[in-house]
Amino acid sequence: MNPNLQLARLLQLASPALPVGAYTYSQGLEWAVESGVIRDEATAGCWISDLLTHGIGRYEAPLVSALMAAWLAGSTSEIVRLNAEFLASRESAELRAETAQMGFSLARLVRDLRDPALSGVESTLGGMPEIGFPTGWSGIAAVWGINPEDALVAYLWSWAENQVMAALKAVPLGQAAGQRLLAELGGKIPSVAVDAKNRPENEWSNFTPAFAIACARHETQYSRLFRS
Repeated sequence: MNPNLQLARLLQLASPALPVGAYTYSQGLEWAVESGVIRDEATAGCWISDLLTHGIGRYEAPLVSALMAAWLAGSTSEIVRLNAEFLASRESAELRAETAQMGFSLARLVRDLRDPALSGVESTLGGMPEIGFPTGWSGIAAVWGINPEDALVAYLWSWAENQVMAALKAVPLGQAAGQRLLAELGGKIPSVAVDAKNRPENEWSNFTPAFAIACARHETQYSRLFRS
């Protein structure tokens, strides 16, 4: 594939305009604000950076890398296994509902794009009763010929951008603070992506207790802007 077309496709996948509803979720960040753990730019940056490094960077990102390899190898059984593992890893009802809803929306987008190259992805996703968002996203990235390391950088960036946007609304923070946070997080993403790509499955870990507690507590939070 033409490198410029690869870049365009990658930007499309990482865009907040991707119609999966990511902007409606905070992944526990809203409860962290409510509880006072996040109260300003510095604490928001610490929370998101820690999750990037110790959470998504050590489990979800390596999973995306493995899923891309499985899609490229045409291993449906491995795709199904990794999808089930990810769904089982969601610590709260909201987190599981979030990835299932976004996965469902992504499967519908695969159909609506009417791209013949994605027919195999559409067929595989159609055979799954519940789809994790990383499963569908990695399938599109693999078929569109996106370099796996570039795909990981984009996946992590999209997650970080959504977290920062949630912080802007919930804390609240100004636009300049948001850009400072994104600049700092962006500087860390390349090394996190390299580590994720090279991390063997027996070293994957999403052990982030504060994150799990925040996600669970959000389910009973009285006043909420976000769905998780």
